[in-house]
Amino acid sequence: MSLFIYNSLSRTKEKFEPLHPPVVSMYVCGPTVYGHAHLGHAKSYVSFDVVVRWLRQSGFRVKYVQNITDVGHLTDDADEGEDKIIKQARLEKTDPMEISQFYTRSFYEDMDSMMVLRPNIAPAATAHIPEQIALIERLVQSGHAYEVNGNVYFSVESFSGYGKLSGRTDQDALQSGIRVEVRSDKRHPSDFALWKKADEHHLMKWSSPWSVGYPGWHLECSAMSMKYLGETIDIHGGGMENKFPHHDCEIAQSESVTGKPYVRFWMHNNMVTVNGIKMGKSLKNSVNLKELFKEIDPLVIRFFILQSHYRSQLDYSETAIKASSTGLEKLRETRRRIREQKSGSGVFDIAPFEQRFSEAMDDDFNTPIAIAVLFELSKSMNVALDRPEGMSETCRHEAEIFLDKAGRDILGILQDDGYSGKTGDELTGKRLDDVMHILLDLRAEARKNKDFALSDNIRDRLLKAGIEIKDTKEGASWTK
Repeated sequence: MSLFIYNSLSRTKEKFEPLHPPVVSMYVCGPTVYGHAHLGHAKSYVSFDVVVRWLRQSGFRVKYVQNITDVGHLTDDADEGEDKIIKQARLEKTDPMEISQFYTRSFYEDMDSMMVLRPNIAPAATAHIPEQIALIERLVQSGHAYEVNGNVYFSVESFSGYGKLSGRTDQDALQSGIRVEVRSDKRHPSDFALWKKADEHHLMKWSSPWSVGYPGWHLECSAMSMKYLGETIDIHGGGMENKFPHHDCEIAQSESVTGKPYVRFWMHNNMVTVNGIKMGKSLKNSVNLKELFKEIDPLVIRFFILQSHYRSQLDYSETAIKASSTGLEKLRETRRRIREQKSGSGVFDIAPFEQRFSEAMDDDFNTPIAIAVLFELSKSMNVALDRPEGMSETCRHEAEIFLDKAGRDILGILQDDGYSGKTGDELTGKRLDDVMHILLDLRAEARKNKDFALSDNIRDRLLKAGIEIKDTKEGASWTK
């Protein structure tokens, strides 16, 4: 089987082969760290986390870079407005570096809770100012950029392929530039800033050959991806909203410098809606992950995200989350039954499920189909486990291995029983599992001694704490 990925540049699915096998170079646009992560962040980084996991499962060595934007991202997402981090620093009456450090830690806490793997390299824009200045110098020397009054702009007319990713025409770009009231010192309204001169009150600024200022937002990804992954990279990911102008600008400045294709496969995840309405801070319907995790297991959120294809819109609602919680618990219960049932003699062929799961993942990382395969497996396994002959130890072992590989290692939705995604002083999955074994043993002893009042009391009090005890023919089990 071969892996096929939908390439946003060609607008078709293409067979994927890395430029330098077995290494896959992969860059994903990271967060601008001026606030807590929201559900839109979760969809993006959970989606690309599964991409990384499947590539590694397929035998590739993935070098995964995900940046941290801590300077240069202005409030209009183009060349005008205030730096988002500086604006937040003023609101919180503190230093921009404290803002970026605080929200970077917050971002990783939330990603860790959802079992999102850390990137190999997480470069910050402020730590790579020299690389960005060097890239601008090359663009100026080659005639693709020009300096006016301490500002440096990229000339879109110097690059014939500008807009080829988003499909924007030159007239589209022109109108976009007019709408944001571009500065008069630009030669063309759609030229974009590589370096901005800072006024005396600007809090984040550095010396450069042109002025004391700061880099444009689009520049950092080109500079950092080429530093760590080379001039041509295999996969570049990001949100669909970043196609224009961010990724179009990345392509223009990178390919103008190198003369080589910048990215071989562009991947873009779709947006999140809330009850059918686009999610956004301006609409006051942004779903904060930290608030969400107070009520919902982070792995339920991960499961909810993966039930939608990364290129499809994801609609958040309480009904959808409840359905995801129920569905994930069914898979957890099946795995518990497999582990806990005593040996039988029945047989079960796991191979067709493994093949269909792999086919789904090789088809542009189709996680909804892959999860559907797991549900079909769960249903078939429960039927087999309910038969008088049960299931042989070999078959149960093979099923458990597959569920661990598919559900835990690839999709990241099945962790140790009792895992809640919480950190700090709360019970971890292993500790909770140990405590529950003790309580179930005590309850079993009470039932053996016909002390049903104590047995029922243990069950009822655990239920109030959110843990349900189920008595089966294999013995008692628990769900959270």
